[in-house]
Amino acid sequence: MTADTPPEHNRADLHKDPQQVSGMFDQVADGYDRTNTVMTFGNDALWRRATTRAVAPRPGERVLDLGAGTASSSASLAASGADVVAADFSPGMLAEGRRRHGHLPNLSFVEADATDLPFGDDEFDAVTMSYALRNVHDPKMALAELLRVTKPGGRVVINEFSTPPNPVLRGLYRFYNAQVLPRTARLAGTNGEAYDYLNESIAAWPDQRTLAGWMYEAGWTQVAHRNLTFGIVALHRGVKPAS
Repeated sequence: MTADTPPEHNRADLHKDPQQVSGMFDQVADGYDRTNTVMTFGNDALWRRATTRAVAPRPGERVLDLGAGTASSSASLAASGADVVAADFSPGMLAEGRRRHGHLPNLSFVEADATDLPFGDDEFDAVTMSYALRNVHDPKMALAELLRVTKPGGRVVINEFSTPPNPVLRGLYRFYNAQVLPRTARLAGTNGEAYDYLNESIAAWPDQRTLAGWMYEAGWTQVAHRNLTFGIVALHRGVKPAS
């Protein structure tokens, strides 16, 4: 490849090979947050605040933010005074997170596979994932791993794109994801193919009730969800049994 040849884009698919997905996120890391703000019309900040409130981190607690990406969500959690671990399988995203938020004394960074977490049993008071469970090749295994590393009585919050209950809005949302989102990403100078994958992964992702069922299967209890922005995003919560 010459200096004048643009780099090839890493295009993940719904097989969700970890190396392909990680490589794709490595390539979009520097513009990821900016593009997300444009794509969501600024709702990403509102969803992040809602997730932080749902996790309700407190000083002295240890919190795992899995699939942390550039650690915007981790920094929001760390503002509470809790000790937060930002974990992700994309070294490029973690590097961007360290560049932006590495100065925070109660925020650390760990490269991690969601299906085989490098943590001991019962380590965290709370665990959370934002827009990341959908990218794991075995999300049920990831939910079980999150349960394993959570203390008895600890809590989980999953923030993920979901299914708007209103059929008209659901159709408009699917049209936007399929036709508008990738084109806008390309205009913003981002890897549009990554946003083709984003649309495919959202369209293939199960609805709120199905994800709740997966959480129960993994061993979480008191599972409930709340729709944000008409169900474009949903917050799922659960508790690890105390015994």
